[in-house]
Amino acid sequence: MYALGHYGVALLVYAPVGFLLARTEPTLALVGGAGVLALSTVPDYDLRLPFVSHRGITHTLVFALAVSGALGAVGWRLGQGSYAPLGGPVESAAFAFGVGMVGLGSHVLGDVLTPAGVAVLWPLSDHEYTVSLTRADNTLANWGLFALGVLAAAAALTLAVRV
Repeated sequence: MYALGHYGVALLVYAPVGFLLARTEPTLALVGGAGVLALSTVPDYDLRLPFVSHRGITHTLVFALAVSGALGAVGWRLGQGSYAPLGGPVESAAFAFGVGMVGLGSHVLGDVLTPAGVAVLWPLSDHEYTVSLTRADNTLANWGLFALGVLAAAAALTLAVRV
C-alpha cells in the first residue's frame, strides 16, 4: 500500500471510534483522527533507516504495542496536568494508546491486503499474513481505499452530529 491507501485504511478503521468520540467530545474526535492519520505511515519509515528491512519489525504487533505504549505514557503525563480534557491520566493514556494502535495497526492491515504480506506476530512467528487482494502499487486500490476512508469518516461525523 502507498501512503494514500494507508490514509484511507486509517480513516476507515477510525470511523467508528471517531463517531463515538464525536458524539460527546468532537474536538478529541478530530485530534484522534489527526493522530491516526499521522501515525498511519510511520511503519514505512523503515525505508529510510539503514539496517532495517522493509516490512520487518516496524510492521509487527510488537512495534505497534511499543510505540502505542510510549504514546500512552505521554498521555498519562499530560493527563496529570491542570488541563486534562479526558478526565485524568488513565483516560489520557488510554486515548493516546488507542490512537497509536489504530494508526499503526491500520498500516499493518493495509499491508496485509497485498500479496507480500507482513509477519505481524514476529518474533513469535515468521509467518507472513496476506489476503493477497491487491498489489501495493495499484493506483485504483490506493485511491479506492482513500475514497472509502473519507466517505466512512464523513458518514461517521455526519451521523454523530445528528444523533
